[in-house]
Amino acid sequence: MRIDLHTHSNRSDGTDTPAELVANAKAAGLDVVALTDHDATTGWDDALAAGEALGVHVVRGIEISTQLHGESVHLLGYEFDPDHQPLVEELRRVLYGREERLPQMLDKLASHGIDITMADVAAQSGDAAASGRPHIADAMVAKHYIGHRDEAFHGWLNSSGKAYVDRYAAPLFEAVRLLKEAGGRAVIAHPWSRGSDKVLTPEALEELAAAGLDGLEVDHNDHDDEARRELRRIAADLDLVTTGSSDYHGTGKSEKFHLGVHTTDPEQYERLLG
Repeated sequence: MRIDLHTHSNRSDGTDTPAELVANAKAAGLDVVALTDHDATTGWDDALAAGEALGVHVVRGIEISTQLHGESVHLLGYEFDPDHQPLVEELRRVLYGREERLPQMLDKLASHGIDITMADVAAQSGDAAASGRPHIADAMVAKHYIGHRDEAFHGWLNSSGKAYVDRYAAPLFEAVRLLKEAGGRAVIAHPWSRGSDKVLTPEALEELAAAGLDGLEVDHNDHDDEARRELRRIAADLDLVTTGSSDYHGTGKSEKFHLGVHTTDPEQYERLLG
């Protein structure tokens, strides 16, 4: 059984529709795929329908933008009640934070001669629950300022970039609590990457495990072999599940993030969601 527990559709910053994503998962030889769009669950119904038609088991998921001590940490949630009101309200705050900062980021780009409008961004975000940095990047590509989305995150839209503006993210421990209260499972996405190593210390992970964290996404393109070995050791010490996934975004990320590039061991999957 081949299982990929971290993918994105065009309901956040991927390029496939939810149905296309599931069809591509089938073509990639996956038996199980989780749709984990950023801060939104609007793609679930379409993905589930496609999965039923194609014989692919779709796991209902999300990737929540959180922060710990000022550093960004992404939290994967699985099979929770999407109508749990406290979680709904927190996700609404996160999505509002995405939208609220867009004009400021566009003003910063304009000060450097890059003319991108809100309409340009909206044309790229389409059915996404909220517009964000990847859609600004896509607008930059569409207007021929850059050649690929990735270029926007080197000097422009990354956290130290010229056009970056901070936004609201849910407190990590609170997000874990809300997911658990909603009946879900909580897994840290790509721990120790993108600056999160500063705050996801072994001590912090121990506290998170005590607070209800279920697992760590260990096998991910952001991790080298040494990081994977150490994360597995910590997970074993804390009795946490370890997962593996692609973090697929369609053409929104480089080809090394293709579906099934990393997968979750079936025994770990059963521990998490069986």
